Amino acid sequence: MKKIATVLSALLIAATPFAGQATPDDDLEAFRSYYVKQFPEVPMNDFVNGVYALDAASREQWEEFEEFPSYEIAIDNGEEKFHNKFANGKSYVSCFPQYKKGIKQNYPYFDIDSGKVVTLESAINKCRSDNGEKPLKWKKGAIADISAYIASLSRGHKINIKVPNNAKAIAAYNRGKKHFYAKRGQLNMACADCHYHYAGSKIRADILSPALGHTSGFPVYRNKWAGMGTLHRRYAGCNKQVRAKPFKAQSDEYKALEYFHTYMSNGLEINGPSQRK
Repeated sequence: MKKIATVLSALLIAATPFAGQATPDDDLEAFRSYYVKQFPEVPMNDFVNGVYALDAASREQWEEFEEFPSYEIAIDNGEEKFHNKFANGKSYVSCFPQYKKGIKQNYPYFDIDSGKVVTLESAINKCRSDNGEKPLKWKKGAIADISAYIASLSRGHKINIKVPNNAKAIAAYNRGKKHFYAKRGQLNMACADCHYHYAGSKIRADILSPALGHTSGFPVYRNKWAGMGTLHRRYAGCNKQVRAKPFKAQSDEYKALEYFHTYMSNGLEINGPSQRK
């Protein structure tokens, strides 16, 4: 049975339009085309609303949440924290001088000098360390609040992720792509199983959301969490749900996944922070 499962997994990956030597642009075109064919009634930019773009009953509940969204407190807290002075008299403004114009749509990006993917949360903590402050915890709390404030200023801006013509950048992108389609955990499931191949289907009482537009709404307030959380908190939760050991938040593995995952939503609008079940 194990050999059969391995063979089936390989065939499933090979059958996707992303196998082989496809470029990021090829991947993006095929990725979007797949969802357009699967959900022809959904306007392209509505995919940023996840399940609420697919199911009328879920959307009705969500629209009620949005009348008094729980993430507004996080935005207010994040704004205060963003402008608070560090011990050296500076603030996050010194690290993000263009924040008022909206910057979330450009994260994550590949930094050629360091050879690393830079996420918004990693940039927030780098700002702190560069100014002599201790780093924040990655998954929730202050970092989610600050990220929520920055995201709120980018609402309506189109996601604009670049993959430079650089060997390390392309390798990071492909690492994230491989993660998205790779089977893992005791349930032998990939991100793509739930959010690509079976998007829109039910798993128990829940509808599986499409991966297209996923990253635009983060950080999110989840009713299940009764609080805010970053994208990497959600990645870890997904891994646990398929009974796989999660990677650490802001690990190179999750950074690469975020890089690919966000690139696949290029051209869609930022709508974070958002509220989800």
